[in-house]
Amino acid sequence: MTAVSLEHTHVPADSSEVTLLIARRVEPGHEAAFERWAKGILESAARFPGHLGYGFFRSSGGDAPWFLVHRFRDAAACQAWQESPERAAWFADCRGHHHTEVARRRLTGMETWFAKPGSTRPAPPRWKMAISATLAIYPISLLGGYFLTPRLSAMPLVLSSAVMACVFNVLMTYAAMPAVSRLLRGWLSGGR
Repeated sequence: MTAVSLEHTHVPADSSEVTLLIARRVEPGHEAAFERWAKGILESAARFPGHLGYGFFRSSGGDAPWFLVHRFRDAAACQAWQESPERAAWFADCRGHHHTEVARRRLTGMETWFAKPGSTRPAPPRWKMAISATLAIYPISLLGGYFLTPRLSAMPLVLSSAVMACVFNVLMTYAAMPAVSRLLRGWLSGGR
């Protein structure tokens, strides 16, 4: 993880990053061929300008889909990959792999915190995501101010801000947002 100053940190809602979540169903007996194809297309995309990373998740068994995840710097980079000859070549070479796309979601900003794999339900409205993020940020800010600020006050501002950004980022990503989105799932997925 790279530490950055809080002055240059943006909240996910302001991010232009795009995440594609693609679910594909694979016919029994063709898993190995599909896995080679999927890893090939993911690695090809990773070399593409504006691609930030990828993920590959095997099926949990039975009729459950496999998931491919791409992250892009922005919508233009995502579109350039989607329309690229490299991507077209991978799809031209997938005959006999016996797999079909069953769902696709395009997520931006904070939507990625509220996405449930395998669900095609749209993300909550931004105002609900903002309230949820505030509920997650507040206790971290309060505890950070109480416990961390006094211990970091002797450090240069750039370094102490970097430590705070790292701690806040880890706690938001792995603890606060998953907990808040789980607790508020009914409200978040309810009416607009």
